Amino acid sequence: MYGMSGPYVIRGSVSLPEAELMWRFSRSSGPGGQHVNTSDTQVELRFDLARTEALPEVWKQRALTRLAGRLADGVVTVRAAEHRSQWRNRETAAVRLAALLAEATAPPPRPRKPTRVPRGINERRLREKKQRAETKRGRSPKHWN
Repeated sequence: MYGMSGPYVIRGSVSLPEAELMWRFSRSSGPGGQHVNTSDTQVELRFDLARTEALPEVWKQRALTRLAGRLADGVVTVRAAEHRSQWRNRETAAVRLAALLAEATAPPPRPRKPTRVPRGINERRLREKKQRAETKRGRSPKHWN
């Protein structure tokens, strides 16, 4: 793409390949005056996640499972229509797609290692609980003789 600020890095040395990006343009709603009626500023970016060779197989499988609700025949679609210029909408859509894929291909978080509550913290909690109970017991008119 001439003038695009790519490549759009997903993570590490893996980036979105320009050859696998499918662009579609249409008229955008919103502000723009007479110009908006004649220019195709809304951008729809499609990326065939199921058939891509750009992602490692592990990442691809992870992304296919995480984005299953968003996919149509293995293709993920991102739209952008915030800006008046097609070029800026292209940039926005590509950055969104890269961020979406980065999130979807991220490794799962490490499992939490269970830890015990330190004894000192437990003793302090019980001590404060007793003190609070004493305070409340002292407010009762039962002991006012």
